[in-house]
Amino acid sequence: MTITLPLTLPKGIQAYFDADRNGGPDAVAAAFTENGIVKDKGKTHMGREAIRKWMAEATQQYSYTVEPIFIATENGKTQVTGHAVGDFPGSPVELRFFFVLADYKIAELEITI
Repeated sequence: MTITLPLTLPKGIQAYFDADRNGGPDAVAAAFTENGIVKDKGKTHMGREAIRKWMAEATQQYSYTVEPIFIATENGKTQVTGHAVGDFPGSPVELRFFFVLADYKIAELEITI
């Protein structure tokens, strides 16, 4: 399935990208379930407080923007490809975000290249 821009993202996923762009670590953590999980750069962050810390560290280390450019759903996961640009090594890059949703919150997120 190919989607044209602008993308229409599920509510919980849109909340994540909005919070990442404008809301900061607390808003990003709020997009997750209480026991949400993030897998990024070979590490697993479990629970909202760990997710908040993960996002705080990421935003202190680099400045970046991510623009979702593709969405597909398969086997209970929603994949969003995002075009990431910033002051991090390898910029720009296409990142793949694999979301598992529980109602309107994110239960799990894995970020890969």
